[in-house]
Amino acid sequence: MNAKRWVSTTSAAALLASATIMGTATGASAAPTDCTYTVNQSERWATSFCASGTGQHRIHVVQRHFLPEVGLIVITGPWQPAGVTSYTQISPHTLVSAWVDVQG
Repeated sequence: MNAKRWVSTTSAAALLASATIMGTATGASAAPTDCTYTVNQSERWATSFCASGTGQHRIHVVQRHFLPEVGLIVITGPWQPAGVTSYTQISPHTLVSAWVDVQG
């Protein structure tokens, strides 16, 4: 096979492969919306819930240990799809912040 034909064949194969990949790509998903979170320090749990969207969310909590040398405690719940609650237990230490992580 001469060089010109080889380049032409290789280019056609690459174009076909990229067209196939683009043709099978899934549609973009939207990050969850309408999200809320709850932290119950007396019962030591935290949750997040997102009512709509197609991505995932999770509860994210930061606490401060009573021993300063220990520092911050980061706790996250499992990733869940919109419409499902993300739940995690938390420690008895001081709450610094909490929020909902979203992706998708």
